[in-house]
Amino acid sequence: MENNKLPNANLVLALGIISVVSCICYGIFGIIFGIIALVLAQKDMNLDRSNDIVYTNYQTVNIGRVLAIIGIILGVLFILLIIWVISIVGLDALQDEDLMKERIHDYLGN
Repeated sequence: MENNKLPNANLVLALGIISVVSCICYGIFGIIFGIIALVLAQKDMNLDRSNDIVYTNYQTVNIGRVLAIIGIILGVLFILLIIWVISIVGLDALQDEDLMKERIHDYLGN
């Protein structure tokens, strides 16, 4: 029996890991890498379903796909967190530390 491997399995896994790690870079990089990983994973999953060939690294594609989904979710949550912080303190307070402290103090009610 021949040892057949899906063509993008390692790339999907690497992009999934990069998606999770880079989601703290303003969220956008995690989303971008996650979407790329999901597209490549879908291609490999379709290849696996369409052929009668048994591939040995399907689990790698599945793990990369799950990591990509987690990276996308974390990226979206991080973007929502940034929007929430900007809505609380305002854009002008992001560059003035004293104003930011004052607005956060007012928001927390201390």
